[in-house]
Amino acid sequence: METKKRNWFVWLLSICLCLTLWPFQATVKAESAPLDIRADAAILVDAQTGRILYEKNIDAVLGIASMTKMMTEYLLLDAIKAKRVKWDQTYTPSDYVYRLSQDRSLSNVPLRKDGQYTVRELYEAMAIYSANAATVAIAEIIAGSEKNFVRMMNEKGKELGLKDYKFVNSTGLSNSDLKGFHPQGTSQDEENVMSARAMATLAYRLLKDHPEVLETASIPKKLFREGTDDEIRMDNWNWMLPGLVYGYEGVDGLKTGYTEFAGNCFTGTAKRNGVRLISVVMNAKNASGKTTKEARFEETKKLFNYGFNQYSLQTLYPKGYQLKGKEKLPVAKGKEKEVRVKTGKKLSLLVRNGEEKQYKPVYVLDKKKMTNEGKLTAPLKKGETVGYMTLEYKGDDSLAFLSPDMQKNIRVPLVTTVEVEKANWFVLSMRAIGGLFADLWTSAVKAVKGWL
Repeated sequence: METKKRNWFVWLLSICLCLTLWPFQATVKAESAPLDIRADAAILVDAQTGRILYEKNIDAVLGIASMTKMMTEYLLLDAIKAKRVKWDQTYTPSDYVYRLSQDRSLSNVPLRKDGQYTVRELYEAMAIYSANAATVAIAEIIAGSEKNFVRMMNEKGKELGLKDYKFVNSTGLSNSDLKGFHPQGTSQDEENVMSARAMATLAYRLLKDHPEVLETASIPKKLFREGTDDEIRMDNWNWMLPGLVYGYEGVDGLKTGYTEFAGNCFTGTAKRNGVRLISVVMNAKNASGKTTKEARFEETKKLFNYGFNQYSLQTLYPKGYQLKGKEKLPVAKGKEKEVRVKTGKKLSLLVRNGEEKQYKPVYVLDKKKMTNEGKLTAPLKKGETVGYMTLEYKGDDSLAFLSPDMQKNIRVPLVTTVEVEKANWFVLSMRAIGGLFADLWTSAVKAVKGWL
């Protein structure tokens, strides 16, 4: 009887345990499911290192529409920094800029033909409201003509290391929408194109070189020419800014885009807990396969959720770390024959949860400071950089970056812990003599062993 009761109890306990674990198992399975980003191309990047966290078709060359204006922003902020252009300098619209500004079927702030507009006003209209005529005005201010400015855009792209891109105008509009005013040297059927990798690289450099861009990109709404007869409300097209319809915590940039050719696109950036991410979606689509304004934000949200939930910034190795077995390096011509080395900075990285032990430290020594025998040459100063420590990834994914040169973003300097003075001629002579006798003794021992 007792056995039957025990079996009944075990059977009941098993059922309860299964019912308890079932939803947990389902949750784990759902969380581990791969991302399904509905877009022709998409990428998610760590803004600190340029490491790629997610990619889809990232080297396909596609339309970029008004995301083009990020390059215009870059060149303007370059010119401001170099003092070639001032925020308060004024501009009177050219005939083309005036006519373009009157087209309300495009994103625009109407400009008066005889009006005077400051560079800052035009910049804010471009960065917040994606105003196209204001963008051409900036191109004319910087380069004299949009034709010259387009040349600057393509040259800057090369300088920034972009691949797979082509700029044909400053705005991102289809040239066919410019009513015959498309820049000289381009054709009416040309479009601005770029890969998702190149778009993310441009965003990465814009944030690195001109972080002040976010001060304007993060403004949800503003009045153009406030208090005048020309006052017009500018609502930011980036609906993911906090407080807007698709508001997402931490979003503060960067640029949306849409043309019939490009579809709905968005280059976004968000920062949480010291981590900044960059995302790009190109021709984003809803569940029905239709490109919509909403889809570009919904797909971006998926990317940001993945990045912030699956990755965290971790210090893998602290400042002063010494790799076991390589705490000392041999020194030539020094008072001491060895010197201790350590990392000069901590090595932190955005790491996928649970993969902390998949990163192994690797020393890379400066060959210019090494002899042919692999020794450092004295004299050496305390704290002198003799190489760097980087990481080798052993996990299932890849340690990929926007470009190969960004590998340097996961390295820290390897420095000496003490000073090593150069030995004087007497010490070096005695070492040489000692080495000679040691070689002779070794040769003699080998000879004797040979006889035996």
